[in-house]
Amino acid sequence: MPLKSYLAARVAAVDAALDACLPPARQRPATLHAAMRYAVFAGGKRLRPLLCLAAAEACGGDPANALAAACAVELMHTYSLVHDDLPCMDDDDLRRGRPTCHKVYGEGMAVLCGDALLTHAFVVLAQTAATRRYSIGDCIAALAEAGDSTHLIGGQVMDLEGEGQKLTRRQLVRIHEAKTAALLTAALRLGAMSANATPAKLAALTSFGHALGLAFQVIDDILDVTQTTEVLGKTAGKDQAVDKATYPSILGLDASRREAARLTRSAMAALTPLGTKARQLSEIASHLLQREY
Repeated sequence: MPLKSYLAARVAAVDAALDACLPPARQRPATLHAAMRYAVFAGGKRLRPLLCLAAAEACGGDPANALAAACAVELMHTYSLVHDDLPCMDDDDLRRGRPTCHKVYGEGMAVLCGDALLTHAFVVLAQTAATRRYSIGDCIAALAEAGDSTHLIGGQVMDLEGEGQKLTRRQLVRIHEAKTAALLTAALRLGAMSANATPAKLAALTSFGHALGLAFQVIDDILDVTQTTEVLGKTAGKDQAVDKATYPSILGLDASRREAARLTRSAMAALTPLGTKARQLSEIASHLLQREY
């Protein structure tokens, strides 16, 4: 199946599953549930759930068995975006071309929306099926670790504290290993676990996720300085405006492009143990690199 058709079919499946797992917008407290749905159905790329499903396939599993995990990862990702956009964090008015959650529902409701999405992620993940190698507890631990104080939240802390500072390249990598790569890697690991992946396959996907997550962030940083707000769907040039360290600010644009390409090649090489079953993952990695061009 061509990648475009594959992605469209998988996004439709994920969106249907998200719609089914979220409380109805009119269920009390209606404002909170409407805000949760507003944030989740804001037109995201669904990259993390796509990777979760593709990882399940790459390990010989049925992607339907990974849908609960895919939705849980997307709920955690969306919570992080809602909180990142708050005035006390990155202070952004646009997300995916629409007003951010706090601009529509207020700051207090946006905080609670993020809290609810994070909590609901584990409600959904608990519905996944155990396999011979991996228990439900293993799955819950994998997602919780990706979002803990040393990964997703810790990365945001380092990001906030790094504003206005002259960070080294290694410090920048540490931020994005925690803030971006950890959750993306967790999505792949959960997909693999749903397929009862061998330790070798799980390790290969972990390496793939680490490299792909960093490549994704490099490209995001490039786009922030080369594209318009209309193209990005969020405020362009925001990182530079708050004096945030980025790959272009430390490496320069040309070197950042080379780094994105290098990391993408590294990600693809990590898929070798999975053979032809990892074709879709490899194509997704290549597709993400092309976003910059």
